[in-house]
Amino acid sequence: MLKNTFDDGFNLELVQTASFDGILEIPKIDPPAKIVISSAVIPYSKHNRSENFSECVVFYEHDIEFADLVRTPKDFVDDLLRFPAVVTPDNSLYRDSPLTAQIANIYRSRAVGHYLQKNGAYVITNVRWGDERSYTTNYLPEKFAFLGAPKNSIVSVGTYGCISGKENKFYFRAGLEAMLDELTPEVVLVYGRMPDSIFGGLKHKTNFVSYPDWTSKVRKKAD
Repeated sequence: MLKNTFDDGFNLELVQTASFDGILEIPKIDPPAKIVISSAVIPYSKHNRSENFSECVVFYEHDIEFADLVRTPKDFVDDLLRFPAVVTPDNSLYRDSPLTAQIANIYRSRAVGHYLQKNGAYVITNVRWGDERSYTTNYLPEKFAFLGAPKNSIVSVGTYGCISGKENKFYFRAGLEAMLDELTPEVVLVYGRMPDSIFGGLKHKTNFVSYPDWTSKVRKKAD
């Protein structure tokens, strides 16, 4: 694969050794040889505050907080290898964004994940979806939100900032059901709340492991 002579933002060199999934050719994240569940998680923007580097690094925060890593992940590999696990970047999939932008953000997240995995990181795939165009085949021939994610393994989702209001709850629940059916994960890490209005009736389908979001965690320590 030749490197572009201009910066198109896709960093094609990241996926030179990747396998690809579907007609959209989204880079695949390999399932880990063994499922490891960290006792705690830490947002990427706070990871330098870690005292013992025992947490799993997550990206459930504004995209600007990890834009440099998505742009040039090779500059951050050694830093992240200090941690036992890394969840792939949670690039935004706003429902009102063009589908091309949503698909591109899935691609970028998987490409970074593949690159980190190739360089020795224990990588857990973040799964993010928008509306039904991303998690059904009613509009496109593929459920692009799930392309590149391993099946029968471990994945991660984030509810923090994504489940306020009736419409957000509806789409999160619908996409979650579709993800569980499509990927049949053994373990699903959940960053943020797990209200029954969304997770009720689904907890028998996998092993959900819940982590409080950073803000709630800090507030609880202050109480």
